[in-house]
Amino acid sequence: MIRKIMFYLMLIFFFVILSLVIYVIFGGPKLPEETNRIINEVTESDLSHVIKGKTGYALSGNVKIWYECISPNGVPKGNVLLNIGMGGNCMFWPPKFIQTFIDESYQVIRYDQRGTGLSDWMENWDSKNPYLLTDMANDAVAVLDELQIEKVHIIGLSLGGMIAQEVAIAYPERIVSLTLLSTSPNVADAELQPISTKKLLRMAISGLPAIKYRIMGGEKNLAKEVIAKTISAYGYEDLNIKELAELTIYDLRERRGINFKAIKQHRIAASSTRSRYELLKKLFIPTFIVHGTADQFFPIDHGEKLLELIPNATILWLDGVMHQFPYLDMGSVNSKLHAHINQSNN
Repeated sequence: MIRKIMFYLMLIFFFVILSLVIYVIFGGPKLPEETNRIINEVTESDLSHVIKGKTGYALSGNVKIWYECISPNGVPKGNVLLNIGMGGNCMFWPPKFIQTFIDESYQVIRYDQRGTGLSDWMENWDSKNPYLLTDMANDAVAVLDELQIEKVHIIGLSLGGMIAQEVAIAYPERIVSLTLLSTSPNVADAELQPISTKKLLRMAISGLPAIKYRIMGGEKNLAKEVIAKTISAYGYEDLNIKELAELTIYDLRERRGINFKAIKQHRIAASSTRSRYELLKKLFIPTFIVHGTADQFFPIDHGEKLLELIPNATILWLDGVMHQFPYLDMGSVNSKLHAHINQSNN
């Protein structure tokens, strides 16, 4: 009897594995016919145009932070500092998003968080004595100091939104406006909804077919992985294969690619930093919050808590939108975000 049970269990396990293998190999979105041709052209092209501004390093304590400062079109109206999400470097900001500020005459500053891109990778990191979000906020301020920028509109996405909060708390006199995208006031608060395991599992399963490209390896396949994930999230409309391939391959060739260790480091920095609740109540800075109602990383009550804590903050709920960027209706979001920034100048 036991042998029969073991046999059927092994048979079930075999068919589950076989199904997963078939799903990975044959599942996922179909890449457009021109994908291979475009990627081949990109690999043979000069990709230096990916960087459009002045670059350099700022020193934050003994940590080197790489930055890029992109000049505006027309007479400068102000400065915008972009803070990317967990484990990401500044190449993760969509060029179209950056261009909207350039066209509105804002100087844009983006930088690689510690542990990513061309900033120092924290090789001697210790989980028992980790760096905190306050340290990462000091990295952002070090970039502003290096560029001699006194006042800035600060935008933070996910973990970058937590860093933006810390900058605003420590240096309110330097912040003209604060924009918080899909973020949280305190990831360690047990009373807020935790990360949705069910939604994450569903998302992980749907993303499995893209793994085949990573398994095959090489810069061309990694570009295909990014394109496949983009199609899965947004569909084929407005898909820019060339741009995605350029960003991916340039990052691999010139910027060391993704540092997966930084994801863990950033997560622990967020969970180890003290609560911002009482500090946010004293923050009288024009604040715009954007949050998806279907966010699986920071469920809706994280956005609601931010709105409750920050005086006179306004919020834009994105119905059915998950933890993703750019958002599905990015044109409408950009319009409201720019209105917030422009009004804060007055």
